[in-house]
Amino acid sequence: MELSEIKNRFGIIGNDPRLNSAIDTAIQIAGTNLSVLITGESGVGKEVIPKIIHAFSPRKHNNYIAINCGAIPEGTIESELFGHEKGSFTGANEARKGYFEVADKGTIFLDEVGELPLATQARLLRVLENGEFIRVGSSKAQKTDVRVIAASNVNFMHAIRTGRFREDLYYRLNAVPVYIPPLRERKGDIHLLFMKFALDFADKYKMPAVRLTPEARALLESYRWPGNIRQLKNVAEQISILENNRQITPEVLTRYLPADDPSQLPVRGCDSGTAGNIQDRDIIFKMLFQLREEVDELKGMLSGGVVSRAADVRTEEDGHAVRALPVRVSDMPEFPHKFNPDYSIVVPAAEVSPGEEKEETPRTIQDVSDDMIRRALEKHEGRRKAAAAELGISERTLYRKIKELKINDK
Repeated sequence: MELSEIKNRFGIIGNDPRLNSAIDTAIQIAGTNLSVLITGESGVGKEVIPKIIHAFSPRKHNNYIAINCGAIPEGTIESELFGHEKGSFTGANEARKGYFEVADKGTIFLDEVGELPLATQARLLRVLENGEFIRVGSSKAQKTDVRVIAASNVNFMHAIRTGRFREDLYYRLNAVPVYIPPLRERKGDIHLLFMKFALDFADKYKMPAVRLTPEARALLESYRWPGNIRQLKNVAEQISILENNRQITPEVLTRYLPADDPSQLPVRGCDSGTAGNIQDRDIIFKMLFQLREEVDELKGMLSGGVVSRAADVRTEEDGHAVRALPVRVSDMPEFPHKFNPDYSIVVPAAEVSPGEEKEETPRTIQDVSDDMIRRALEKHEGRRKAAAAELGISERTLYRKIKELKINDK
């Protein structure tokens, strides 16, 4: 089958050589049982590659199951993947097959595989090595014949170094690596994708399709698209619905594009070299927003106080000493918001005698992040769901942080 026919069949838009190479690789390995690891930034369309592999494999007449590992709570993920026996835990009123049992002779796509807990990673490794799994609450090993395809935007090398992902599992999954390039590196495909989305929304909402002026097209193609295809599709839909004039100029398009900040990094794939964990950064972002609000509040409360950029002693107009306590983020990976990395909160300090030095130990971003987690759990009396909602992170991420910090949230 020609490459163009495959693209039409699976709704793939674009002619970028690396995109074509990824599709070609998927076709070549479809007839094998090799595991595949698909990497790339969030929103680039990694989910289409497993569909191609399954459709052109000898397993195409059997089940294809796609699982978002990051969306399943940690307490139930092993039951979902491997099944459970009746009475194995509260609520297990009957035995249940897991995805690996249901997908026997078929294909399983594990999206966001980097979010799997370490215990589950060990059980997945056993499936990959000898095709065996054990239901939760059982001691009997069962066999399954499943082709595993995984995808993630996690930096695996960093996850391995920090003990969050098993190195042996990584190499098992990465038998065949497939990389999907970000949209900003596929500039020739950006306008094609926009027009495809515009036509789709015109048909969906029964209205003429929007069109870009040459200047607007140039702006569209020069934008960095940190959210990749997902963001481009959202912009196309917003413009299609909200604009009465179907000819889109740069002035109109600009209203739908967030400021193109070069320091704003997209979610990166494992080949990007970005050192950081996406869900950990969610906590950091939330904390920094709250920190900035607290700075504004303190400025008002201290009536004449200052916000200092240095960790030293200042003197207010009334003669009281205040000390700036720095929160340093210089050791953090880049993240998609503009913050002042030297922000310090000024709080009243103990009296300092002439010549006496009281050195404050600077608090790192990790210290403040940990404090936020503890305070949120105390505020909500250990209710993880409410604490996670306040922190702006998933309950699974909070659960992992609780274990790392050895917090007794009961």
